[in-house]
Order: sequence, then C-alpha cells, then structure tokens
Amino acid sequence: MNKYRFLLYFIAMGLCLISQSVWASRAYVTDTFTVTLRTGPSLQNKILAMLSSGKPLEVLNSQNDWSHVRVLGQQEKNREGWVLSRYLITRTPWESQAGQLKKENALLKEKLAKTEKERNEISQKIKEVSGQLKTNTDALLKTQKDYKYLKKGAAKYLDLKTRYELAESALKTNQDAVKHLTLENEKLKSSKRNTWFASGAMVLLVGLIIGLIMGRRQKKRKSILYG
Repeated sequence: MNKYRFLLYFIAMGLCLISQSVWASRAYVTDTFTVTLRTGPSLQNKILAMLSSGKPLEVLNSQNDWSHVRVLGQQEKNREGWVLSRYLITRTPWESQAGQLKKENALLKEKLAKTEKERNEISQKIKEVSGQLKTNTDALLKTQKDYKYLKKGAAKYLDLKTRYELAESALKTNQDAVKHLTLENEKLKSSKRNTWFASGAMVLLVGLIIGLIMGRRQKKRKSILYG
C-alpha cells in the first residue's frame, strides 16, 4: 500500500510539473527590481533586454530556477527569453495597482463632484419647492378662511333674502289690503255722499211740501177771514 501511495504521489508531482511546463500563465516582473532577459536558462547566456518592475510577461515554460517567458506589449513584438523565476510574481505589481487605484480615485472624485453638484441642485430644487409649498399652503389657508367667511355671509344672506321675501310678500299683501280698503272707503264715501245728497233732497222736498201746505192753509184762512 505504501508503495502505491508513493507511486501515486510521484505521478501527481510529475503531472504538476508537466502542467507548469505546458500551460502558459500570466506573470509580472517583481516590484522594485530590474531583471535581465537572457537567451537561455543560465547567467552565461546573452542578455537580450532589461525588464523593468511590473513588466507583464507570459510564462511559457519553467526549468529549474528559470522561466521561459514572452514579453507582452505592443512595442515588444512577442520577444521571448529566460528570466530567474524568483523575480516573477503572479499578482499585479504594487505600482500598477497604485496607478489603477489613482485612476479609480480620479473617477470616484469625478463622480463625487458630479454627485455633489446634483445634490446641490436637488437641495436648491427642494428649497424652491418648499418655498412654493409654503406659498401654496398660505394661499390655501387664506382661501379656506375666505370660504368660511363667505359661507357664513352666504348663510346670513340667504336668511336676509328669506326675511326680505317674506317682508316683501307681507308688504304686497298689506298693499293689496290697503288698496282694497281704499276702494271700500271710496265706496263708503261715495255712498255717504249719495246718502247725504238724498237726505238733503228729501229735506228740501219735505220743506217744500210743508211750505206749500202751510201756504195753502194761510190762503184759506185769509179767504175765510176776508170772504
């Protein structure tokens, strides 16, 4: 069993080494270093270029302490060579991270300034809307007050109108009664005048008759006395 375990272990290690040598991976030149790119995996090989810190590389193969890499970048034209593996890192270099953070910080500042501007504009709009709301509220309160006053006045007006109509109706009734009484009075006056006129005529007539009778009696008396 132990033999099989060791065999499986060596097979796994071999597969890992093979995978490292076959699969290309991304790497960078370590921070604060400038490393040499050589033609082969030894210090005796010719130096092709000096790679600055943070330079992006593609690891094509690894051999002992050396890595076969391809230099990435438009100006490099896929230059290949060998560098010491201890000078490579897989994380993004601090300088690149710092540059990226600066860009993000600049974007955040720009967004913050834009947000601050929008916030100020919104605050100004809130002030304007609040002022308009106060004006509308005051106008509404005044309108409600005027409405209550007019409603109260309208109630008084309706009451006065009703009383006026009743008084006008009563006045008209009284006027009709006065006219009627005036006509009755005129009739009575006319009837009274007629009565007085008839009574006077009767008195005159009676007096005339009495005068005639008395005149005849006196004539008879004279005729008897002087006859």
